[in-house]
Amino acid sequence: MDAKTKRARELRESPTEAERVLWNHIRRRQLGGHRFRRQHLIGPYVVDFFCFQKGLALEIDGGQHSERAGLDAERTAWLEGRGYQVLRFWNNQVQNEIEAVKEAILHALESA
Repeated sequence: MDAKTKRARELRESPTEAERVLWNHIRRRQLGGHRFRRQHLIGPYVVDFFCFQKGLALEIDGGQHSERAGLDAERTAWLEGRGYQVLRFWNNQVQNEIEAVKEAILHALESA
């Protein structure tokens, strides 16, 4: 197993609280019948959640991401440059506004 695959597996085994919350709402095709994968490898990156069918990557950002906005922008540009759509949510959005988050994801899925 290569280092990226190993890292993705580690991330799947120890999700953040916000990742756990969102996963409980999108797993088992609960959101519009779409299947999501957790901690999915795309090129050099591991995205938090990915809908292969629609090419939609979901990223859940904690406070540390405000310090690495440039890196996140590069990552998003790389993914979008390859035809993927990226939606980013803050931890507190997922934890406190889950219905609005699900609505935004469903809208993106329907328009993809």
